[in-house]
Amino acid sequence: MSELRKNLMHRFTLVAVGAVTALGGVSVFAQSPGSTVDTIQKRGQLVCGVSQGSAGLSLADSQGRWSGLDVDFCKALAAAVLNAPDKVRYVPLSSQQRFPALQSGEIDVLNRNTTVTSGRDAGMNVTAPAIVFYDGQGFMVPKKLGVKSAKELDGAQVCVQPGTSNEQNLVDWFSTHKMKYRPVVIENLVELENAFYAGRCDVYLSDASTLAASRSARAGNANDFVILPERVNKSPLSPWVRDNDTQWIDIVRWTVHAVVAAEELGVTSKNVDSFSTSKDPQVRRLLGLDAGIGKTFGLNEKWAYNVIKAVGNYGEIWDRNVGPKTPLKLERGQNALWNKGGLFYAPPFQ
Repeated sequence: MSELRKNLMHRFTLVAVGAVTALGGVSVFAQSPGSTVDTIQKRGQLVCGVSQGSAGLSLADSQGRWSGLDVDFCKALAAAVLNAPDKVRYVPLSSQQRFPALQSGEIDVLNRNTTVTSGRDAGMNVTAPAIVFYDGQGFMVPKKLGVKSAKELDGAQVCVQPGTSNEQNLVDWFSTHKMKYRPVVIENLVELENAFYAGRCDVYLSDASTLAASRSARAGNANDFVILPERVNKSPLSPWVRDNDTQWIDIVRWTVHAVVAAEELGVTSKNVDSFSTSKDPQVRRLLGLDAGIGKTFGLNEKWAYNVIKAVGNYGEIWDRNVGPKTPLKLERGQNALWNKGGLFYAPPFQ
């Protein structure tokens, strides 16, 4: 290589690095590829970004113990990588804080009821490995207003969080239906919900699951509020990770697939040990009874067994956190398995 070419390449590298630094360092250089699992294992703890409090999804009790569907997927990842589902530090994040926290490396994974959109997936150096909840945005109103449809909301004051897909969908929906509204924009989720229940706005727009969680946990009398039938948009929810670490992306994706596959195969947290002599090749590969799958992820062969033992299959996670016997009382619907009328199925473990 000529001396001139060497000098040019060196100058280009300095300019590129300088540009990244000037932009605040949020780039593919935020964390070197392949390092997330090593970082978690050396730390002995998974750092998981969650919401600031949404019943059924991620909520801390008075003792600081977190629970919810998103929390269970944090525990599942800790079980996969550390074989220790409780080795998780939860970081509550607002809608505007969540992606900067992920991009900067403050958290290892974002499990915070976050919708997959093209702009997020393609334009923010982050990726959504697998859907964990098929949701949709809706409107909740006080029953005393007598509103039966979102098409009756012309001129309403609407509570919404900034920096969310909900905010843009609100604009789109009212524009499409040639209606006007007055936004009440509040970043902190708890403050926003307090404002709604105090009557500062007529309508609360969010994912239907968030609305159901809020109504059950914060409404005082849940029967005083109704979620209108319209859905503003599809809202598939996924964990999010940085897109520069393919090993970690694969582990997050296939941890989700593992709990879905377990439900398909009838494997639960309670009966998983009874499958130790199973002849079913799918079960044997999933549970690491036949070696090979774990090695491809750089994990222990029992990683999926550890996940299922810790949090159960997808049906158990659903029923425990948001199902018919919980305050949210959500039916599976499109979140059922593919062979029961839903959208969930797991690709083959082989």
